[in-house]
Amino acid sequence: MYASFRWLTAAALGLTLFSCAKQEAVPVSAPTALAATANVSATGFPESFETGAKTAYSTGSVVLGSGSWTLNDALLGNTTADHKTGSQSARIRNTGSLTMNFNTTAGVGAVTVQHAVYGTDGSSQWELWASTNSGSSYAKVGSTITSSSTALGTASFTVNLSGSVRLQVRKTAGGTNRLNLDNITVQQYGGSTTPPPTTGGKKFLFDATHAETAGNADWVLDVDNGVVPRYFTPSATGITSSTPETYWTGALSAWGVALVKLGHSVESLPVGTSITYGNASNPQDLANYQVFVIDEPNTLFTASEKTAILNFVRNGGGLFMISDHDVSDRNNDGYDSPAIWNNLMTSNSVQVNPFGFSVDKNNISETTSNVLSSTNVILHGSQGNVTQLKYSNGATITKTSGSAAQPLVWRSSSTQGLTSIMAASSTFGTGRVVVIGDSSPADDGTGSPGNTVYPGWTELASHAIFHLNASLWLAKVQ
Repeated sequence: MYASFRWLTAAALGLTLFSCAKQEAVPVSAPTALAATANVSATGFPESFETGAKTAYSTGSVVLGSGSWTLNDALLGNTTADHKTGSQSARIRNTGSLTMNFNTTAGVGAVTVQHAVYGTDGSSQWELWASTNSGSSYAKVGSTITSSSTALGTASFTVNLSGSVRLQVRKTAGGTNRLNLDNITVQQYGGSTTPPPTTGGKKFLFDATHAETAGNADWVLDVDNGVVPRYFTPSATGITSSTPETYWTGALSAWGVALVKLGHSVESLPVGTSITYGNASNPQDLANYQVFVIDEPNTLFTASEKTAILNFVRNGGGLFMISDHDVSDRNNDGYDSPAIWNNLMTSNSVQVNPFGFSVDKNNISETTSNVLSSTNVILHGSQGNVTQLKYSNGATITKTSGSAAQPLVWRSSSTQGLTSIMAASSTFGTGRVVVIGDSSPADDGTGSPGNTVYPGWTELASHAIFHLNASLWLAKVQ
């Protein structure tokens, strides 16, 4: 993307790619995908605690984004010791609680809550309770949760109650240790409020766990009340053939809306949710999706995440890799997306250089028509023909000689060889990979408030065509 808005540092950061000795790949059988369900966010949710003010622990009610809540031995904290994703989160002490003073009238299905200890306090335990009689009585939902980390994690609950429901969070143990809670998501449940899964459609998961919204970045499908949720508001079920991309607010909303129009489903992997493969207890395990999209990650993948991603691809999944230019470290942690992608491919326990290419540490801007001449379905698929590609500060790609990687687009002045590649595809095991070295072509120009984005998606007709053809190829529908 455009360098003037995306560089967070003026000087180049010295980035070191870690490597390991090549290891033999150990076969891993593909886990069985969990049953797919389509979900709709309850009205007013997710609750991000960004609206309202309460600075004392004494019991009192406060109007939040979702409605009125009673905070008992709890307040809204906005200090540096309060762990949060926005400007404030809920803070509870002793045996305090957060209680909805209103009902969700379309039932409650899945609920997620982000949680962490306050500051450096010791661990606390807490529980989710639900009422179907407007708060006259409550029943505990799921297991007791222990919060012991200073980093926000995500706890998931399956409530599955229809009709009018209200929720309560109770701190049950930990004494005076304080607890931060943030970003409560609630899905509707029951009757006609839960739409049926799309027949024959594929499931696309867009990552939001690796600082894709750091700095001026906005590489997500939607942001609701300052939070990237799993499901979006308004619901995808309201999308028709004439729905504009502004239906959602992320800079990738045009991509997501287009996939839904083609009969597929899209979700985000929210902050605090784990990237896993073969973990039946994780409702967003990669085994439940056909394609995983990661647009310009800004934090390194952990060892377990690398293993999950590579085994997902090796066992038939599709991975869409989007990089950016050298020195595009948005969160100043010392790593930009070229370094992060190369680290995934060179330092993992599955296979070194699994896809047969690397991302170069450079920064180029140009429009090229140097496209592979073939019947390749990514370039000439159901969504049209790719004739051009424009980089607005991106990184090129180098193919490893003899690898399965297939270059698709090169720099305008380059021969169609192993270097100066701007987009490519590859295979690994029974899975597929697509890589592009710039996030600008996917940018639809209408991101979250406060972010400056550009209409790369519509700047050239080939940009939308490339991303949609590549998405369908990754999902094995063309």
